[in-house]
Amino acid sequence: QVRLVESGGDLVQSGGSLRLSCAATGSILSFKTMGWYRQAPGKQRELVARIINGGTTNYADSVKGRFTISRDNAKNTLYLQMNSLQPEDTAVYYCNINGVFRGHPYTGDYWGQGTQVTVSS
Repeated sequence: QVRLVESGGDLVQSGGSLRLSCAATGSILSFKTMGWYRQAPGKQRELVARIINGGTTNYADSVKGRFTISRDNAKNTLYLQMNSLQPEDTAVYYCNINGVFRGHPYTGDYWGQGTQVTVSS
């Protein structure tokens, strides 16, 4: 079974930095999108950043210039570097991979369990 394991969430002061990691248990053969989403209390889940097949990246306007999404293909791991964090960034962050894993013949949409990021002022 494919599992995505997130880590790196923490309590940090305003202006600080965190790096989130999302490690897949299987080997990614191909993908359509890989991304990070977040959900604050009482809010809808929103796209934070994503990588589209071919290398194009998209960022929410609220995080442009502060967050950077990247991946390590050899390690089957997705990252989100978050700088200049603000209290409004407080949320549960989820990783998502839409793609094909070794041993699975079909494209799947996979989600992690989420990791809490809390930014204090």
